This record gives sequence, structure tokens and C-alpha cells, in this order.
Amino acid sequence: MIIIPGFIIGLLTFPGVIVHEAAHMFFCKLRRVAVLDMCFFRIGNPAGYIVHEEIGDFNSAFLVCVGPLFINSLLCVAICFPAFMPLRVFHVEHPLSYFLLWLGVSIGMHAFPSTHDARNLFQHAKKGARSLNPLAILSFPLVAAIMLANVLRIFWLDCFYGIALGVGLPDLIFRSF
Repeated sequence: MIIIPGFIIGLLTFPGVIVHEAAHMFFCKLRRVAVLDMCFFRIGNPAGYIVHEEIGDFNSAFLVCVGPLFINSLLCVAICFPAFMPLRVFHVEHPLSYFLLWLGVSIGMHAFPSTHDARNLFQHAKKGARSLNPLAILSFPLVAAIMLANVLRIFWLDCFYGIALGVGLPDLIFRSF
């Protein structure tokens, strides 16, 4: 297992950090949650952050906490899929394709919400479950999966996730043709 300091990974995959924080901010704005402070990228821990007001309802908390999982995953596929096509289908190696694959995979690597996000979601889910909100009840396994994914980052799960979405999924699709 290769140990690389987090700030180096952050530097190498900075677009993913920026998109992750932008996704949090997007859902804050969408749900009218005031953003109090923000940093899209910095060298340090955390590499980026969004500080927002206390969220009152579960649905808003769910979107703000889990938003990067949706946005980063979709962007990873959307960027890598057309970049992978010239390489796999036409066997044309172009620097732009490799750049787009790096960009997409780096965005996909930062899809997982942080443990802080998972804890916030868990607190809101407990409140939402009391009022029998079905999404709140279904979010408990998601919180556990996010926590596990964050633990498994030391084994490069986030990198494997980005590669699986950005390279593995297009390869799987193009193999069927």
C-alpha cells in the first residue's frame, strides 16, 4: 500500500475538490440555505469546505450532504465517457483524451461525502425518521456506507471509485458494441 499525504492527493486532484465544494454550495443555494463561509480549494486539511447555517428540514440536509455524490459522479461519467471513446473505439491516442480522463477521474474521486457530512446527515435522519420520513429512514444505510467509504479511503477506495466510473463504466459499455 502506498501512503501519499492528503495534501499531495488534493493537489493532484484539485478539480474534484472544487466540484465537491461547488456541489455543496449548489444545493445550499437551491434549498435556500445561507452559506456563511467557503473555500473551494486550499493546501491543508480539509482541502475545501462550505460552512452554512443550520438546516431545518431533512430533505434540504440530505441534498446538501449527499449532493457531491450525485454531482461528482455524474460529471465524472459525463467527462470521461466522450474522452474514452476515441481511445477505445477509434484507437486514437490524443493528449486531450488523457487530460479529460484525469479531470473526470479526479472529480469522481471526490464524490464521497465526508464523515462530517455523514454525521450531519445521521443527526437529521434521526429527526426525520421520528416523523416517518421515508427518505430519512432509507438514509441510515447510506450514512453507514459513507462512513465505511471514508474509512476505506486509506485503501484508495475513492481512487478506485473514480476509475471505475470514469474508465470502467465506459469500457464496459463499449465492450458490448
